[in-house]
Amino acid sequence: MTETSLSLIRNFAIIAHIDHGKSTLADRLIEATGALSNREMTAQVLDTMEIERERGITIKAQTVRLSYRARDGKTYALNLMDTPGHVDFAYEVSRSLAACEGSLLVVDASQGVEAQTLANVYQALDAGHEIVPVLNKIDLPAAEPERVRAQIEEVIGLDAEDAVMISAKTGLNIEGVLEALVTRLPPPVGDAEAPLKALLVDSWYDPYLGVVILVRVKDGRLARGQRIRMMATGAVHVIEQTGVFSPRLQPVADLGPGEIGYITAGIKTVADCRVGDTITDDRRPAETPLPGFKPSVPVVWCGLYPVDADDFEKLRDSLGKLRLNDASFHYEPETSAALGFGFRCGFLGLLHLEIVQERLAREFDLDLIATAPSVVYRIHRTNGAVEDLHNPADMPDGSVISHIEEPWIKATILVPDDYLGAVLALCNERRGQQVDLTYVGSRAMAVYRLPLNEVVFDFYDRLKSVSRGYASFDYQMDGYAESDLVRISIMVNGEPVDALAFIAHRSQAETRGRAICLRLKDLIPKQLFKIAIQAAIGSRVIARETIGALAKDVTAKCYGGDISRKRKLLEKQKEGKKRMRQFGKVEIPQSAFLAALKTG
Repeated sequence: MTETSLSLIRNFAIIAHIDHGKSTLADRLIEATGALSNREMTAQVLDTMEIERERGITIKAQTVRLSYRARDGKTYALNLMDTPGHVDFAYEVSRSLAACEGSLLVVDASQGVEAQTLANVYQALDAGHEIVPVLNKIDLPAAEPERVRAQIEEVIGLDAEDAVMISAKTGLNIEGVLEALVTRLPPPVGDAEAPLKALLVDSWYDPYLGVVILVRVKDGRLARGQRIRMMATGAVHVIEQTGVFSPRLQPVADLGPGEIGYITAGIKTVADCRVGDTITDDRRPAETPLPGFKPSVPVVWCGLYPVDADDFEKLRDSLGKLRLNDASFHYEPETSAALGFGFRCGFLGLLHLEIVQERLAREFDLDLIATAPSVVYRIHRTNGAVEDLHNPADMPDGSVISHIEEPWIKATILVPDDYLGAVLALCNERRGQQVDLTYVGSRAMAVYRLPLNEVVFDFYDRLKSVSRGYASFDYQMDGYAESDLVRISIMVNGEPVDALAFIAHRSQAETRGRAICLRLKDLIPKQLFKIAIQAAIGSRVIARETIGALAKDVTAKCYGGDISRKRKLLEKQKEGKKRMRQFGKVEIPQSAFLAALKTG
């Protein structure tokens, strides 16, 4: 590819808060450039997963190449990346930004700047992007473009004088967006003669092609038949196909500097494709790899176990394929006395956990049990050793622990003034520490430090309900801090159930323990003997519920006669129940596990 054609490429990502219209704008751009005919167009055409369409959210960043003839008479190749807006998929956004030189910042003209808008803009600025502000939904009666323009300048510090005014739904001024892309975003730089350097942006498993790799070529060229090497893993493969997304897979002869496309090389092993790796030529390798991405750090862990123990191998294969498609997901094998063989899995948040579980059920037809989500605690032993604790059941004895640290986050919450009091009360209830409180127009921006453990369960749902859906929330990790934490074990009939153990702050231990005991009392079926359900910290029981025995009338056949005969039968029954209680095992049904673990 010559230097002149490099100047005709534009690589850009669309970033925005949830529901500000990223995917709809992508649809209009695809339509305006004629990449798909009217017959082939569907709503959210880049959201290819069924689950994305159902929920109306983008989970995977998607790429498409558009061809646009600008007003200056030149034809430009536009590589668009549509990114997710939810905080749990921020890692997808960071990867897309690394492959581009510029971003379209979409802001809803009626709602203005939200928490996720800020988070994504800062990520784009860190990646060295040129940013073009786009005000969407200006056709709505509630739209206030001038106010939002001023807000962008005040809160983000971006010049919004030339912000493009559009309505992605009706297609108003889409031409203006395309012109802004070619005139205001920089072209990529690269040298076609230099040794090959291509960034591995994403990869996924295709049942027909094997592993498909999304690449951004920085220097050199990628062509069919070329022997390539992955610099991190050292794996060598021969390219079978190079191509671009239009948005269907479209093979091309080769990919040069500045281009984004895909390659297939008959790769069978999932471990060979590490997201963020550098691909180079095997015969003429590059000396240094590209910077790549920071590895993602999971913040929430939970155990996934197959309901049917025979599905363990199938679960292992499915997790491998899913990990290839989702680099922010981690897993390692573990066993549980109650649930058998399974995997301890790490996620970027609860929505991420829910999506992965749903994808395993849909795409791989697996029936799974998930244990209670927990965060990664740091245990300092009395002998000076420090270890990470992923599973509450593995917590060592209190006598060998010097202190425990828990992860904290820095949360940014944007909320209308009317609901500020309720939001601050919620943060304080969750052991939050206020860092900052400022005003952005009529909305308050509260910055809080919160323990991640308090946010993991139902903080997001509670925040939405106390603010009637108007609050927006974004967070980033903010280190570890020492805390008074205890492990609460749940015992059924004197036997500890490791899958139900959890860690909580001492001040909330009793409330949470009592809630689980009450829940289990309703879920475990009655036996012929009384069952004690207890929550305990070490050997101290902090909550107890009792499931009554099934009543059987042993005196039913005694009509009249001496009372001592009835008494003898009742005594005999009592002895039998006592003996059963000593040896009787309580079978906890799978449904009870699932329901008990859903206590938020």
